[in-house]
Amino acid sequence: MTKTTLQTPLTQEDAQLLRAGDEVLLNGVIYVARDAAHKRFLALLEKDLPLPIDLRNQIIFYAGPTPPKPGQIIGSIAPTTAARMDPYAPAMFEYGVKGVIGKGPRGQSVKDSCQSEKAVCFSAIGGLSALLSYKVQAAEVVAYEDLGPEAVRELVVKDFPVLVVYDTHGKDLYEQEIAKYRIIDR
Repeated sequence: MTKTTLQTPLTQEDAQLLRAGDEVLLNGVIYVARDAAHKRFLALLEKDLPLPIDLRNQIIFYAGPTPPKPGQIIGSIAPTTAARMDPYAPAMFEYGVKGVIGKGPRGQSVKDSCQSEKAVCFSAIGGLSALLSYKVQAAEVVAYEDLGPEAVRELVVKDFPVLVVYDTHGKDLYEQEIAKYRIIDR
């Protein structure tokens, strides 16, 4: 497990160097999208139509920010339960998304897609939503404004902290950590 800083967009080489358990500080652009936006993305991909923004080699943050207070760039922003995007993630990885940020474990199809499509799943800590908002230097709605808090946003982040939970090599941080604490019956 290492600590590293990465600049987005994420290259395939960057993704393949990461290992489950690595601590990463992201710099550059990430995109915020949740369930409603992913449903629209998938509908377009199934019809072989372009997405409203090019998300190839990008990182999607599963989150819905609160409205900013005066003087803030964005309100508190916390990761959404990642498993809610499991029906969409394999198609998004196949399309070319290289990383996603959420919280909690994912299904086997997502883990398999990380390996086959050379993508990674990151986790952000939900209890740090106010702190995470301070890592955002700019925020702009770039698609599906009609979705309100679930609109797709482009964020410019600096030293945005995440943890690699599923890597391109089939490693699963949740399984690794749970195994450390299993009591062996003798």
